[in-house]
Amino acid sequence: MTTYRLHKFSVAPMMEWTDRHCRYFHRQLTAHALLYTEMVTADAVIHGDRERLLGFDPAEHPVALQLGGADAAKLAMAARIGADWGYDEIDLNCGCPSDRVQSGRFGAALMAEPDLVAECVAAMKAAVDVPVTVKCRIGIDDQDVEKDLDRFVEKVVSAGVDGLVVHARKAWLQGLSPKENRDIPPLDYDRVYRLKQLFGDVPVIINGGIASLAEAEAHLARVDGVMLGRAAYHDPALLLGVDPLVAGKAPPVADAEAAVARMIDYAERMLAAGVRVNAIARHMLGLFQGVPGARAWRRILTVESCRPGAGTEVFEDALAEIRQGRERLAAGAGQP
Repeated sequence: MTTYRLHKFSVAPMMEWTDRHCRYFHRQLTAHALLYTEMVTADAVIHGDRERLLGFDPAEHPVALQLGGADAAKLAMAARIGADWGYDEIDLNCGCPSDRVQSGRFGAALMAEPDLVAECVAAMKAAVDVPVTVKCRIGIDDQDVEKDLDRFVEKVVSAGVDGLVVHARKAWLQGLSPKENRDIPPLDYDRVYRLKQLFGDVPVIINGGIASLAEAEAHLARVDGVMLGRAAYHDPALLLGVDPLVAGKAPPVADAEAAVARMIDYAERMLAAGVRVNAIARHMLGLFQGVPGARAWRRILTVESCRPGAGTEVFEDALAEIRQGRERLAAGAGQP
């Protein structure tokens, strides 16, 4: 029987961003956040290069695999493969509004087909012993955000879903680009709160536009968990505050500089395995957001990590700029 372990904080699955190197980096900053893969289609899991698509470092736990698809049998097979690879949870994407996802009859488009989503959830639940969750919007296009969302949730709850991650915006599949769908539809946190009140036994995690841990803490008074996306990616140092907030424990490292030291060790291992250093460095650009020397840090990681033969010296060189910036600040002349 599935035992659902609620994680009060998670970092959202983000295409082109939350790959294995990103997740390893984020794990150096927080031990208690749930991390997610990028969305992977069920067909890709079944037929593709599984090491490339699913491989991860054991240090990344707890980590969830997010699947995309609309075929119950294929999703069940992909979920089973993911569970066999060691993922702690399997999530079904019912929130992505991209044209490519719509053409494949999955993502946010699935919110118009609650019976199909319920069938997919039931099949995935039957295939694995790890929790199965659904990430969705509060609605799409002209749907009624009250009755249509309630009906959607009723169906997936009846299918045995272990938890819901709700992005507190509609997705407009007609008229808005995927980028516009991240910002233009208004946020409606109260609707997610009402959903939690109605389905009190179902864990509800809120997502969308949450920019700080102070905001996250406020949401935790109303729902079971919070998920941050772009804020966590662009300002990853905020993750240092997650463990004190949700677990009352110190983060894994004392500060951002200590996280860099761990990432240098990781990068050495990855370089030996044939990974280019820029594949790791690109996720660390925002680590010293607002700190003196941050511009030089970003420039070195962006430019120098792409040069042929670049190694972990790029991290040392960039960190030297942060230290110099700290010295300038102490002298009264520091600028980020």
